[in-house]
Amino acid sequence: MSRTAILLSILGIAAAILGLAVAWLWLPASKATIDDDSAAAIALGRALYAEHCAACHGPNLEGQREWKSPLPSGRMPAPPHGASGHTWHHPDGVLFRITKEGPAAVVGRGYQSDMPGFGSVMSDEEIRAVLAFIKNTWPEQERQYQAEMSRQERETAQ
Repeated sequence: MSRTAILLSILGIAAAILGLAVAWLWLPASKATIDDDSAAAIALGRALYAEHCAACHGPNLEGQREWKSPLPSGRMPAPPHGASGHTWHHPDGVLFRITKEGPAAVVGRGYQSDMPGFGSVMSDEEIRAVLAFIKNTWPEQERQYQAEMSRQERETAQ
């Protein structure tokens, strides 16, 4: 890989991280909370994940191979949603917006992603159910970290 390609990849990743940080501070808390971890919500989320997400993110939340390296198109592969990925690093509001609007809408600055927003395909309740399902698969340590990030997000939005 050339030095230019590596530099562009690093700049793209840095822009994505910056965009997610801005989105984290901007999202109103009322839309951010994903707190229904009932069996019904998780079952609905599991079914919706299988229908809408598993083709890219994997049936076992494993993501695409080499998900940290850009594809030939320059876009990033679908990351895992399990503990080996970075999904649990983000608060509820960011996860909700990424799912509803797509990463490109959240990151901004011309960021391009193969992931569409699902706001026209799933209701807010269905999006929250998918995220509840994903969160329910995380080990306790990751769940606690993500819950703290979500708590901080809600406090910042008030």
